[in-house]
Parts: sequence; structure tokens; C-alpha cells
Amino acid sequence: MAGHSKWANIKHRKGKQDALRAKIFTKLGKEIAVAVKEGGPNPDANSRLRDAIAKAKANNMPMDNIERAIKKASGELSSVNYEEIVYEGYGPSGVAVIVQALTDNRNRTASEVRHTFEKYGGNLGTTGCVSFLFEKKGVLVVEKKDELNEDELMMMALDAGAEDFSAEEDVYEIITSPEDFSTVREALEKNGIEFVSAEVSMVPTTYASISGEAAEKFEKMLDKLEENDDVQNVWHNAEFPEGWGE
Repeated sequence: MAGHSKWANIKHRKGKQDALRAKIFTKLGKEIAVAVKEGGPNPDANSRLRDAIAKAKANNMPMDNIERAIKKASGELSSVNYEEIVYEGYGPSGVAVIVQALTDNRNRTASEVRHTFEKYGGNLGTTGCVSFLFEKKGVLVVEKKDELNEDELMMMALDAGAEDFSAEEDVYEIITSPEDFSTVREALEKNGIEFVSAEVSMVPTTYASISGEAAEKFEKMLDKLEENDDVQNVWHNAEFPEGWGE
């Protein structure tokens, strides 16, 4: 497969997430809650909930936590309604950034996100200002293991409806359309495949190189956005120098 590894940006983020495990579980619980409110507590009948559970599992969220989040969202305890908002803007060196938030206070979240952009040399833009530089894709990442045959996994994924398959340094990367994401993921799960990451993402179609002081500022900006309780996902098209952040 030609082009950049979609895993590169996910991996860069995932290391930071590991250090913020409790916060990540809270955010995943919020995604599960929104899915339950939208389509009910039965994952068999709610594809968004199935996808949220798969993402939670890939982030090592315990099953007890997942079930508790579903029960809480479907019971009387859950009176909070979250609104999904997407912000678009630019980081240092013109890097394109998309921020997805789930919030119970639109004004608070907008103010905090704008402040974070401006503090680190970026600026919020209007809706659509950078989203044309991304495509919505399902991204499934599987760890390379001796017992996992690359050709068999590739055929399994493509037969299930995947668009693309690639072998990266330490993982296999499977790309799907958003519509086929659940089908491909479930087909692989039934064959015992476990995921390092499993989510529908905004994947860049073009990348912006960033290095030196600008890269340091941008990394701080990403960290600050990730720390925000209202921010669920941050996607960007930055291409860091090889080995950056390791």
C-alpha cells in the first residue's frame, strides 16, 4: 500500500493516552453513553455501541467498566445530554487539525479549545476549512505476532470488505470505508483477531511536515487538547521527523 501509515499518528497519540488511562476510560464511557442514548443498550441492535465497545476494548478498558457505562447510560442516573461538536483549525506551520468534542456546555468547550489553539501558535477556523484534507475511514490495527500469518490476515480482511491492507514496522493496518468498518471488525473478531486500535478516524489525504520548535509547540497543543475532558478525538495531518517523541 502506498502512502503514509495511518498508524503513525495513532501510535504517536496512543503513547500519551497510556499515561492518561483513567481520563481515557472516562472519555470512552462518554462515547458509550452517547451510543446508548442514540440506539439503546443492546449492542446486537446498536452498531454505534458495538463500535464504541470495540474501541474501549482496544484501549484495554475492563469489561466491568464497559458494562457499568452501558447500565448507567440506560438507567435513571444519566440525565446529562452530550452534544457532539467538531472544530477545525490550524496548528503551528499550518498543520490541519480536527477536534471532535462531546460536551454539556458548548460555550465552555469552544472557549477552551480556541484558547488552546491560540496559546500554541494555531488558530480555529470555520467549518470545512480543513476537513477537505481528510477522509473518514475505519482503521483497524493488529499487532504483528509470530502465530499470525500476514497473507491469511490480509485475505480475511479483504474478503470481509476491507479497502486496503498494509504491513508496517510492528503492526498490520487495515483500512475500511466507514460503512464497512463494523462488518470487517466483527468478521476479524470472530476469527480471534485482537486489535491495538479499532476506530473510525479522519485520515489525512495530504501531510504537512513539521519539525524543531514548531513540532514541540504542536505536541504541547495536542497534549493540552487530549487533557480536555470534553475532547474525544484529535486528528491532524502533521508529519513529524522520523523517531520524533520516542
